[in-house]
Amino acid sequence: MKYLVVSDTHGDIKKVIEIFNAAGGEKTYKGIIHLGDYSRDAEDIEEELGCKVIGVMGNCDGDYGSGDFKVLDTEAGRILLTHGHGQRVKMTYMNLVYRAQELDCVMALFGHTHIPTYETEGGVMLLNPGSLTYPGDGSSGSYAVLDIEGDEINASVLYYHPQGSAPEEGKKSGQKVKGGHLRSLINYSDRF
Repeated sequence: MKYLVVSDTHGDIKKVIEIFNAAGGEKTYKGIIHLGDYSRDAEDIEEELGCKVIGVMGNCDGDYGSGDFKVLDTEAGRILLTHGHGQRVKMTYMNLVYRAQELDCVMALFGHTHIPTYETEGGVMLLNPGSLTYPGDGSSGSYAVLDIEGDEINASVLYYHPQGSAPEEGKKSGQKVKGGHLRSLINYSDRF
């Protein structure tokens, strides 16, 4: 089963809808995972597309505590879904890793940084799709595809290209996809 994974759409869902439809919609994806900012966007996407959307709240939704999270149970193991601000992912991934370990999760999906990441830390796979609306890596936006088959989890970060052009694939298999460090330092206002 495949999921389209997005985060940090901040009120603009046009690219999510375009990507979902261009890929064949529900014929390709079991659903969409939206990792916050804004949680209302997850509801709007579900209403617009009529597909299942699993969403969590982010810091811009007024959730400043430990952060809203959900756990997705799959044949391959449990997957933590969170925005990441409650685990302070802009400073370190270790709080996120510890939270995933506490919940017996093999993977954690998060947003908040606006920078795509796919790596393994502390035995936990970490996947951040980046942002389609306000990318922090200088790209035109990014998203991820999560593919779960039996006991195997695969993911890839893809970069947005306008309809009619093929997406450029990012790193796979736990390799880092990072960038935008200078912008991260400048735009650090929503770190908590």
